Amino acid sequence: MRFFNTEGPIRPEDHYSLPPLSRWDLEQILSLIEQKKYFLLHAPRQTGKTSCLLALMEHLNRYGHYRAVYANLEGAQAWREQLADAMATIVTDIATSAQVWLGDEERPGHAREVLASTAPGSALSVFLSQWCQRSAQPLVLLLDEVDALIGDTLVSLLRQLRAGYPQRPTAFPQTVVLCGVRDLRDYRIHASSERAVITGGSAFNIKAKSLRLGDFSAEETRTLLLEHTQETGQLFTPEALEQVWTLTLGQPWLVNALAYRACFELPAGRDRTQPITRELIDQAKEQMIIERVTHLDQLAHKLQEPRVRRVIEPMLAGMLIEDASEDERDYLVDLGLLKRDGAGGLIVANPIYREVLPRALASVTQDSLPRITPIWLKADGRLDPEQLLDAFLAFWRQHGEPLLKSAPYHEIAPHLVLMAFLHRVINGGGTLEREYAIGSGRMDLCLRYGAVTLGIELKVWRDGRPDPLAEGLKQLDAYLAGLGLDGGWLVIFDRRTGQPPIEARTASEAMISPGGREVVLVRA
Repeated sequence: MRFFNTEGPIRPEDHYSLPPLSRWDLEQILSLIEQKKYFLLHAPRQTGKTSCLLALMEHLNRYGHYRAVYANLEGAQAWREQLADAMATIVTDIATSAQVWLGDEERPGHAREVLASTAPGSALSVFLSQWCQRSAQPLVLLLDEVDALIGDTLVSLLRQLRAGYPQRPTAFPQTVVLCGVRDLRDYRIHASSERAVITGGSAFNIKAKSLRLGDFSAEETRTLLLEHTQETGQLFTPEALEQVWTLTLGQPWLVNALAYRACFELPAGRDRTQPITRELIDQAKEQMIIERVTHLDQLAHKLQEPRVRRVIEPMLAGMLIEDASEDERDYLVDLGLLKRDGAGGLIVANPIYREVLPRALASVTQDSLPRITPIWLKADGRLDPEQLLDAFLAFWRQHGEPLLKSAPYHEIAPHLVLMAFLHRVINGGGTLEREYAIGSGRMDLCLRYGAVTLGIELKVWRDGRPDPLAEGLKQLDAYLAGLGLDGGWLVIFDRRTGQPPIEARTASEAMISPGGREVVLVRA
């Protein structure tokens, strides 16, 4: 029985899948190859790049006009800037791939001969040149994980390909496709010991195109999910199908991971007589985030990088991105963490990533929280918002100051502490949703616990700025209207210098918003 794939390339006999080449403009690609062009494919990790390259190799070899070979160069990354060992690994891996995919038994021995007699800086070009001269068909080389290489290794690879380019197709590959996360124009080639840029994409200025593999469309997402129904007879409710799209916006790994967990891991989902519901999809999403599955953990780990922080921190705070360079912004787009909306602005790529980012940052603070008695629960287990407010005020007065120091992002430290507290409140019995946007000056939280839904808006009063109360009330009105609520909290964190201690300035009062809603104003 087939299943949804979350590890490695697609195998159609094992996995539900879309035809990999349907995600590209195959006619354009074949035209580029026919024109002897060198080009790039780039896309975020776990979006199907390798599956597409393998499918392209199979397509080209099936018709016999070309000899196409796929090779993964990631093994050379371990050698970093030890050029001789790195280039030997690259040449050997390409030769081994030719043996595996083409049955070319001569190629490994040929590679050993070249490596034994040729300097590292020209071994690849000599190997490819001799191979192409001995081949009856033009060679198409599909090189994956190229941007895993650094420094002299990457420079040497690109320059050897550029040097041999005029000899194609009789004495060099007709086409080389370089594949990785980043577009080559954005490559920044660094020494391992120094962060100064050695060179950029100019080391490979022969490339004709940069193609980006996109996410699934809404229709492709639905088609993939219904592969499971065709295979097993188990239905997805319309609400479940819609929720998978809403949460993932077609990010391929997330689509497969949500569906796999809902259909193959959750006990209710394994009963093929019962449909997959929206509730199961939401449960699968929550488990994936709590467990920090590898894909999400890799993204969360990126938050530690200074170039990522310079973009993400102001975004979470609702501030303008002022200190991040264009390359740093493009880096997050290439990672798939952010995307550009229709107006060209940056937004988080999908709702799951939008939830993962602040939750990952709040985890350090959450682990630092003291034991808190859950006085916010009534005897029947329902949430009491008034008691929750009292508990938060007491918690903030006692623990706010030291916990602010534990938060990894200074600009949103209060937000992270409050979110950590609320996660302790829901403790698996509810959900906490977040909304934030560049330049909005706020973060919105929606706490759902049983029948209770609480809308919370967070604002920060910074040095040199007016009291954000009036703006906050208007923004909270709009947020609560979208949730269909008649009241909520407006929390204003006073981060101006020279203020009294937290325990002295923390207080709350009841207010009426411009829209006539009952608002609890918290000054913290």
